[in-house]
Amino acid sequence: MEASSSGSMVSAVTSGKAKTHQPVAKDVNIFFDELEGVNSPSKDDDSLLHHGNLTSTSDDASRLEVVGEEVPDKNKTNGLYFRDGKCRIDYILVYRKSNPQTEKREVFERNIRAEGLQMEKESSLTNSDIIFVKLHAPWEVLGKYAELMNVRMPFRPFNPFNAGAPCILVRCCFLNGHFIEINGRSRRSRRKIYYLHRRYKFMNRIEKQISRFRGWLPRKPMKLDKETLPDLEENDCYTAPFSQQRIHHFIIHNKDTFFNNATRSRIVHHILQRVKYEEGKNKIGLNRLLSNGSYEAAFPLHEGSYRSKNSIKTHGAENHRHLLYECWASWGVWYKYQPLDLVRRYFGEKIGLYFAWLGWYTGMLFPAAFIGLFVFLYGVTTLNHCQVSKEVCQATDIIMCPICDKYCPFMRLSDSCIYAKVTHLFDNGATVFFAVFMAVWATVFLEFWKRRRAVIAYDWDLIDWEEEEEEIRPQFEAKYSKKERMNPISGKPEPYQAFADKCSRLIVSASGIFFMICVVIAAVFGIVIYRVVTVSTFAAFKWALIRNNSQVATTGTAVCINFCIIMLLNVLYEKVALFLTNLEQPRTESEWENSFTLKMFLFQFVNLNSSTFYIAFFLGRFTGHPGAYLRLINRWRLEECHPSGCLIDLCMQMGIIMVLKQTWNNFMELGYPLIQNWWTRRKLRQEYGTQRKTSFPQWEKDYNLQPMNAYGLFDEYLEMILQFGFTTIFVAAFPLAPLLALLNNIIEIRLDAYKFVTQWRRPLASRAKDIGIWYGILEGIGILSVITNAFVIAVTSDFIPRLVYAYKYGPCAGQGEAGQKCMVGYVNASLSVFLVSDFENRSEPTSNGSEFSGSPLKYCRYRDYRDPPHSPVPYGYTLQFWHVLAARLAFIIVFEHLVFCIKHLISYLIPDLPKDLRDRMRREKYLIQEMMYEAELERLQKERKERKKNGKSYHNEWP
Repeated sequence: MEASSSGSMVSAVTSGKAKTHQPVAKDVNIFFDELEGVNSPSKDDDSLLHHGNLTSTSDDASRLEVVGEEVPDKNKTNGLYFRDGKCRIDYILVYRKSNPQTEKREVFERNIRAEGLQMEKESSLTNSDIIFVKLHAPWEVLGKYAELMNVRMPFRPFNPFNAGAPCILVRCCFLNGHFIEINGRSRRSRRKIYYLHRRYKFMNRIEKQISRFRGWLPRKPMKLDKETLPDLEENDCYTAPFSQQRIHHFIIHNKDTFFNNATRSRIVHHILQRVKYEEGKNKIGLNRLLSNGSYEAAFPLHEGSYRSKNSIKTHGAENHRHLLYECWASWGVWYKYQPLDLVRRYFGEKIGLYFAWLGWYTGMLFPAAFIGLFVFLYGVTTLNHCQVSKEVCQATDIIMCPICDKYCPFMRLSDSCIYAKVTHLFDNGATVFFAVFMAVWATVFLEFWKRRRAVIAYDWDLIDWEEEEEEIRPQFEAKYSKKERMNPISGKPEPYQAFADKCSRLIVSASGIFFMICVVIAAVFGIVIYRVVTVSTFAAFKWALIRNNSQVATTGTAVCINFCIIMLLNVLYEKVALFLTNLEQPRTESEWENSFTLKMFLFQFVNLNSSTFYIAFFLGRFTGHPGAYLRLINRWRLEECHPSGCLIDLCMQMGIIMVLKQTWNNFMELGYPLIQNWWTRRKLRQEYGTQRKTSFPQWEKDYNLQPMNAYGLFDEYLEMILQFGFTTIFVAAFPLAPLLALLNNIIEIRLDAYKFVTQWRRPLASRAKDIGIWYGILEGIGILSVITNAFVIAVTSDFIPRLVYAYKYGPCAGQGEAGQKCMVGYVNASLSVFLVSDFENRSEPTSNGSEFSGSPLKYCRYRDYRDPPHSPVPYGYTLQFWHVLAARLAFIIVFEHLVFCIKHLISYLIPDLPKDLRDRMRREKYLIQEMMYEAELERLQKERKERKKNGKSYHNEWP
């Protein structure tokens, strides 16, 4: 769709006396029987109803390239047009004849026709009680409301190479750095300007060397085939808010295709939201009719089938849906970039921004996953050189105290050799570097997303777009209709919520949130009790495999039970969040959505991470010591860490929860709609046969698909934000988290694409400038991740105790070294001695340890820094304990301040708008002003010449 010359452009110029449509100041008036008795059909417009006939649906109905006069014949049978084959279906309403809300529908549909929309009805082929209302917006209606809604459309530029054009434009206007020659002379294309700065010779040489190197590499395998994708002209053209008075300035090749299908549906939906259905101030809009059951469903149509018998490479795409399936939703293109412009054209900017953010997040996970894998492999390669794990594996003469009451036996420290090696894979010298890297990575990710969003907003004409004044929610109007005040923006009276009432509702809502968080803590407390009780049970188990690995079995089963509790509580939290949000009575839909989003995130974040926080920061920290254990309700002894440390428990918790949750989410996202749609197809196949099912019209097929989630993109965003939290908050304990997230997201993009294209009804195309409240949540998670990783390194891992030993107590003390040779004797120094005879009666083990030396044990060891039993203060803290504690606190303070300084420095150094984009925006603004002036000047000159030809001349004309 290259820019054609101005002489061959399709002219759609209206005369200077053309009627202009002024904005409507008030809502559409309601029409009753006595006013519309002549041209208003009775009772749901049965005269417009066509009884269901089997119309063979041609899958290639909405081809990207339509040829001549064959279109009307095809359109009559493709299910995308009215029965005349000329009027394209822009929107579908569905209701049941048996529904008692007949009068409301009747008035609503009369007012729809009064607005200029065309309507046709058809009964369902599978259920005669279901009626489909097909709506079509003619050109006049589209033009009128496109102007009211400030819809931006491709704009025809002027020719700057005429006599009056400034010469500076001739030098500065490029398309990809080149002039365009048309009819033997240079002309500026109508595409967007990409202003190029003057480059230095040194940079040109570097670029030449890079281009030579690229010649040895494959030709961009991740790029989509440009021949397959259509040239979406509106992304490259200048755009301006549509105006009927200046219609001659816009590029109109065909009035039927000037507004794309998504824009047409959005305009029709805008009209339906402002049409009255009953007498009264607030009886208005399609949403209210959907909520009270007058209509069962409302949706725009998909553009035909997503499958074709012919190959897309040889015959091209049948329609945009087919094209999206082949180059986006198909598993064969999992490694390619997303066609975001096509996604935006088909689904709208809001969904396009979600996939743009998801793709950007997935791309940014590549360096994080690579560094995390490097840290893990570094642990693998240095495993045989790790002095600590060597000492643990060789400590056959060190006997550890039992980790539970009665049934847990004494054990050699060398029995935990495997766990010590596994711990080293995650807790090694590169862990601190990786924690700092991930904190910086989170900041870089968010800052560069700002820049990426700015580029997308510019390309999609969202820079100057402002969300229109939102309608008040019907529930808010019904609750506060008695109190009104003037809206400072619209100047109209509207319902008003008193400040005291709002505060009281917010207090009750906050109390509900606090109560649900307490429920989560209670669930975690239950898991703690389970772990305490079952560790003794597994220690006395008959099977040797479980008995010898009682602590691992306890941790594994506790994590699985915790996951089940998380899934069950999520269902409860959704209902509670919905109740509390409705209790607050938000004024608009966006306020309701933000309030609901914040509550659901808090609930699910606490639910998902509370047990992880317990394992990271509380497990084994407050257990006391042998002979004086701390107990729950003076009964259950608190759980201790494994002799190799608590980090292995945290790794298991994160790994199992992350894998299970991602698997479950992917199944529910795709598996549930697939099963529902399969069941629907199966019933239709049994009742009507395979051939009749394939010949259903498009509206029937779309109605049998699953509707989009009632909360929009909430579930998709929530899943990714929680994953982002797992990837950053405890990443110091589990460096493979970014890799697991990356693998999941590569699948997630195609799963979501497949779901949107094939399993869901087509959602209404809506606009948005950014990802909304989720960006603030991401920033909060980034700040929290710095704090948690500092505590994980300082408290959970053994990094600080090893550092203190190497510099203060090891063989290299005072030498300023901290290599592996300086860690000799660390294991023995980190264990304290306990006199077995000092055990309490209820915690004394059943065995006396004679199996180790042939005689009853006199001493055993445990992880802590305490004095021996024969010291002046038995089992008191040693000086090394206080050194380690001080070092931990100092590390937390230094780490947090250092990382926060780096984060703020990066945020300051990275501007939100790329410099070239800022220059392009300023340049385009200047050129558009020039274009508008020159186009008006050219039009006035033509009118003056015509007047002279007709013999009419006026004195003192301008110009």
